[in-house]
Amino acid sequence: MRKVLYILGQLDDADIVWMGQSGHRRSLKPGEVLIEEGRATAHLFIVLDGQVDVRVAGVGVVASLSSGEILGEMSFVDKAPPSATVEAARDTRVLALEKALVEKRLAENPAFAARFYKALAIFLADRLRTTTQRGKGGSGPAEDELDDMVLDGVSMAGLRFQQLLEMLDRPEVR
Repeated sequence: MRKVLYILGQLDDADIVWMGQSGHRRSLKPGEVLIEEGRATAHLFIVLDGQVDVRVAGVGVVASLSSGEILGEMSFVDKAPPSATVEAARDTRVLALEKALVEKRLAENPAFAARFYKALAIFLADRLRTTTQRGKGGSGPAEDELDDMVLDGVSMAGLRFQQLLEMLDRPEVR
């Protein structure tokens, strides 16, 4: 759930409505591959419920992710192919956002672009700090420990994620 707190905490309500209307739900069965290591993907994904495993060739499972996680953001930022394979560990639903649509909105809406890229920067900085700390032999910040910069937006992010889930559960939404 950590990634969604960074992203949705920076976005506004109109951005969430846009995501719900522009994305499409996708259901995955256990073992179904969502992102393949080395192969470009046309989507960003938000895990709505369920669980996915992140596998790196020659290493194995490096993470198990669940509700609220965002997938494909690294390849979105740097355009390199994914560095891991992501597959459903159990029945899972995701919201798929076409990268081309996100890029179009970023180009047309500078305020959205500023919020979106700030959210990614905050998240990636936190991940780098956590990884660096672990590399020094520490355990890094606890999974539930959030930076002060994020804490202000946590409750709003949770509400926005709930709003997105409710919007997607309505029959008229794809």
